[in-house]
Amino acid sequence: MNMDQIGAWLLDGETTVSAEITSPGFFLQVGIILVGAGIAFAIWTAIRSRYSTTSLAMGWPGPVRLLVRVLVDSAPIALFAVLMVLTRAVMMAAALPSRSYLLPVAAKLAVAWLVIRLATSVIRNQFLVRTVSVLSWCVAALSILGLLQPVIDALDSVAIVIGGLRLSPLLLIKATVLLAIALWVSNFIGHFLDSRISRSHDLTPSMQVLLIKLIRVSLMVAAVALVMSALGINLSALAFFSGAVGVGIGLGLQKIVANFISGIILLVDKSVKPGDLVTIGDSTGRINAMNTRYIAVAAGDGREFLIPNEDLVTQKVVNWTYTDKSTLVTVKFSTNYDADPHVVCRLAIDVATKTPRVTDIKPPGCLLAEFGDYGMRFSLSFWIADATAGTDNVRSDVMLSLWDAFKREGIHVPYPVRDIRIRGALPVETATDGHG
Repeated sequence: MNMDQIGAWLLDGETTVSAEITSPGFFLQVGIILVGAGIAFAIWTAIRSRYSTTSLAMGWPGPVRLLVRVLVDSAPIALFAVLMVLTRAVMMAAALPSRSYLLPVAAKLAVAWLVIRLATSVIRNQFLVRTVSVLSWCVAALSILGLLQPVIDALDSVAIVIGGLRLSPLLLIKATVLLAIALWVSNFIGHFLDSRISRSHDLTPSMQVLLIKLIRVSLMVAAVALVMSALGINLSALAFFSGAVGVGIGLGLQKIVANFISGIILLVDKSVKPGDLVTIGDSTGRINAMNTRYIAVAAGDGREFLIPNEDLVTQKVVNWTYTDKSTLVTVKFSTNYDADPHVVCRLAIDVATKTPRVTDIKPPGCLLAEFGDYGMRFSLSFWIADATAGTDNVRSDVMLSLWDAFKREGIHVPYPVRDIRIRGALPVETATDGHG
């Protein structure tokens, strides 16, 4: 269909519509349709005011409750379709078939909308539900009116050829619809497999994340390939677009690709994994999630650091739980020279041993580190098995227990002392005038 044919088709359509509007039975049928819609809405309102529809499916499974709610909300449409069919039958019995041709069209449009609402009830996104419903109903309306094939021919008649690929509005619409459906199905399958893999205790956290990412990428690639195959697009025709994508990656997508590849490397070599306690630069926390572009590190104060995967590959990373979940914690303190260092060490070790969260697999140790200017300096080291719960809190508990123990034993913590000596007063000269 060329442009002349499209113009002729539009002109014929305009003539047909003008003839239908000027026919004597047109406004009668429009009035019947409006009255039928009002009666259907009034009946539904009366029924809904007398009976509680919210408790109708109470206790039923979730999908059944959703289906019942959609049926209740769509009841006026079903009533309207029934009224149109009954009115059409009455007019046919009264030998008025020429003045009732719009009624079956209205009934079919109502039934199509009801079927579409039931089919889209499984979609959770309201915007997506409205979009799919409106587009599907438009296609159904064109089919009911017998205009679907002419519209398809008109959309396919206008096209441009790029690199051996013929692009038309019809092809773009088909590609968009099929790709949306394929990606939705792949996302649904991905969520299902994600839940199954996450509950598997035979896989390590990093292996779970790696499998989830590979499955999602494979599903997306398979969805795109299936759509292209369904549309009859030859892969060789996309050489132009693949070259453009390569230029785009070279110009502005290096970081995105680098972060994606770095994420795959991190998951394969298992240098970091969800649950590890890491220090990257000035950021310390537990890894909550590993995504395609970044990892989420949760600090102890409620903040989360989103660190690009490339930084973990190119920068220094401290993994406190890489090979061993146990973490060494050091507490430094001082006492005055009046205290016995042997007693201080035994007291510190005893305090650390009795502190909760301190593991007994590796016993605590206390060393006399230095004879300082104001007292003796000690270093108390102990191990904890749950570093993800924090190290500052257990360090504080040990220091508070040390303070209480020093108070009981009469051990004092030194503090700086400054001696100021005044050797003598400078002579003070008094000013005298000539009359003194």
